[in-house]
Amino acid sequence: MLICRNFQFAFDFVSNPAGAPILGSWISLVLMRILLVEDNPSLAKSLSEALTQANFAVDCMHDGEAADHVLRTQEYSLVILDLGLPRLDGLEILRRLRARRNRVPVLILTAHGSLEDRVKGLNLGADDYLSKPFELDELEARARALIRRSQHHESADVTCGPLVFDGVERSFRLDGELLALTKRERAVLEVLILRSGRAINKEALSEKLFGIDESVNPDAIEIYVYRLRKKLEGSRVAIVTLRGLGYLLEEKADVAPPAPSAPPAPSVD
Repeated sequence: MLICRNFQFAFDFVSNPAGAPILGSWISLVLMRILLVEDNPSLAKSLSEALTQANFAVDCMHDGEAADHVLRTQEYSLVILDLGLPRLDGLEILRRLRARRNRVPVLILTAHGSLEDRVKGLNLGADDYLSKPFELDELEARARALIRRSQHHESADVTCGPLVFDGVERSFRLDGELLALTKRERAVLEVLILRSGRAINKEALSEKLFGIDESVNPDAIEIYVYRLRKKLEGSRVAIVTLRGLGYLLEEKADVAPPAPSAPPAPSVD
């Protein structure tokens, strides 16, 4: 059994110059402990290090039987579960976990095009999935959202001004109204809003869409972005293009109303 373990305490916080602690609103003063189940040693190492840097404690298992054993004896805030594992596959680990009435949030990692495995995982009680390859920023964002929702019962919504993404229903509302989107448009907008103000290029966006059904030409991304811009038109949210970096979802700055015109000067007889 191979185990890699890194510990970082969420209550190791930073103080501002005035002495007041700076804490994320979702973080409680307890250890946020994650079980990462991934059989690829190099990927497991990089994910473990990234999550540790994000102030999580990470236990890492490389085979299914080891993961199933530790889940029977240890408590975690989140399980990140690869499906293709030796000795016991991820779906069986998930089935056993839920059969024990363990409601720990589970984020499953899936390979390209594995729609059937994603559906099985969600039906067995997984809370979310992420298709490989993925970016560490998105993994961290999804991990935080799942832990926040499970431990603090806060909203899983992600917002950008008047645009609200419901991470449970995978739907968008703009100014309180449900935004009608195609599957591709919703996928593009989800990636943009989860990146928290960081730009992403066409190629990376295209990779994010691979897992939906088939590969997409990066040039087609321009079409989806154009359609999304039309649907966001007139609101305080916009998709902007940053030269050399890609697309960025941002809230528009409020436009100051025009200054009132000066009253006409009194006439002089």
